[in-house]
Amino acid sequence: MARILVAEDEDAIRCLIARALSLDGHDVVTANDGAAALDLLARAPEAFELLLTDIRMPVMDGIALALAAARDYPDLVILLMTGYADQRERAHGLDALIHNVIPKPFSLAEIRAAVASALAAGS
Repeated sequence: MARILVAEDEDAIRCLIARALSLDGHDVVTANDGAAALDLLARAPEAFELLLTDIRMPVMDGIALALAAARDYPDLVILLMTGYADQRERAHGLDALIHNVIPKPFSLAEIRAAVASALAAGS
C-alpha cells in the first residue's frame, strides 16, 4: 500500500479521509494547511507516493502546494479536492501536474476510488 499525505484544513474531513484510507491499508500522514504539508514533504521527500490536498486552505492553498510539490517532487501523484466551483476552475491550468480534482462533498467510496485510481495511474 502507499504512503499518503493529506492536506486539509477542516479537522472532521481530514480525520475522515485519513481513517478511510488507513482502513484500505495506506499509511496516512496529515497536515492542516499547505505550508505544513510542504514541510512534511521536505523532511521526507521519498516517503510519499500521493498528495491529496484541499485547494482552499489558509497559509498556503492547495494550488500553491501542488505547484511546489510538482516542481520539487516530480514523481509524487497529486490529487486536489474542493467544494468551490471557482477553485475547481483555477485547477484547470494544472492538468499536466495533477491527476484529478475531486469535488466536495464526496462519499467515502468516492474518495477511496479516486485515491486508488491515482495510485494505479502513478505506478
